[in-house]
Amino acid sequence: MEMSEALRFRSHGFSLFPRAPISSTQHPHNLVPISQKFSSNTTLSVTTAKKKSSIEGVSEELTAIASLNLDFAPSRRRVRSAFTEVQQKLDHFLFKAAPAGIRTEEWYERNSRGLEIFCKSWLPESGVPLKAALCFCHGYGSTCTFFFEGIAKRIAASGYGVYAMDYPGFGLSDGLHGYIPDFDDLVDDVIEHYSKIKDRPEVSGLPRYIMGQSMGGAIALKVHLKEPNTWDGVILVAPMCKIAEGMLPSSAVLKVLSILSKVMPKAKLFPHKDISELTFREPRKRKVAGYNVISYDDPTRLKTGMELLSATQEIESQLHKVSAPLLILHGAADKVTDPLVSEFLYEKASSKDKTLKIYEGGYHGILEGEPDDRIFAVHNDIISWLDSRC
Repeated sequence: MEMSEALRFRSHGFSLFPRAPISSTQHPHNLVPISQKFSSNTTLSVTTAKKKSSIEGVSEELTAIASLNLDFAPSRRRVRSAFTEVQQKLDHFLFKAAPAGIRTEEWYERNSRGLEIFCKSWLPESGVPLKAALCFCHGYGSTCTFFFEGIAKRIAASGYGVYAMDYPGFGLSDGLHGYIPDFDDLVDDVIEHYSKIKDRPEVSGLPRYIMGQSMGGAIALKVHLKEPNTWDGVILVAPMCKIAEGMLPSSAVLKVLSILSKVMPKAKLFPHKDISELTFREPRKRKVAGYNVISYDDPTRLKTGMELLSATQEIESQLHKVSAPLLILHGAADKVTDPLVSEFLYEKASSKDKTLKIYEGGYHGILEGEPDDRIFAVHNDIISWLDSRC
């Protein structure tokens, strides 16, 4: 077992409470380029939710836009569009040190459930041969844009095609914000989209890897368990594959929440904690995270909370079925998802090729919330692991 440091830290478990240029690539009939999504006649919801606190360096007009009701995709798309220029100038390693020349493409794709899904790809500059395709699954409340932009560009610059999507209800995709009525449906949405990605001509015949962060780790695991022979490897970053008892409501409260979730599934009533201080070790980077204005940071919806609990319980019972080449990365001081559970996953997985890396002092957001040299090292560990298998 490879470990950055011997793991002796007892953490808590996962808390439930927690514009790039468009390419000239031709899109199939069911794909809609981003440039066609808005026009002067576009009607958007302007109902405001709670008043957002002032965002440093942002005008009152942008603050007002950030305060729009983000329940539905049109408003989230408007907010993201308004903040694109601001985000590109943020003082963060991922934005300032992003490699140049990366080819990006954004589009919307209507899936078999009739939902419009936001999709994005990052490819190395022209002339650099592709080694493999890497498909990314983002965390709860997050999006495949913002911080992941810088991560994707670093991996793409090393010769990989990187592909991502926003799940229904998150980021720029259709669906009620932060609402997961059925976790398995979400997993099937991911399988459906990445099955199409694997058929793209630029990655035909190349190895295919799936990478998930936090809740995205749970999704990546379930994708692998549903199609165990499809992927050449699985990369898990602080995966949510078990929720520690200390982070759960009491069994009595859980019974009440379970009943309520059937009556009022969309209600934002699940016990809520702000996990930003547990995710970003550096206060400066935590401050930058506030500019990810389309993230979902309200209390967890009842049905969503129950679905996450059910999903982790199912995953925990099937860890021995994980058989693909496996890379697990986790911060030793992570109090959002438990590094001991990653060690448990490493021990239980039947994969013959498996690596566990634990980063001393690392918080939950080891891809974006650590000191610059640590972020660089984690990214390099991912790239080196991929290189050695391609």
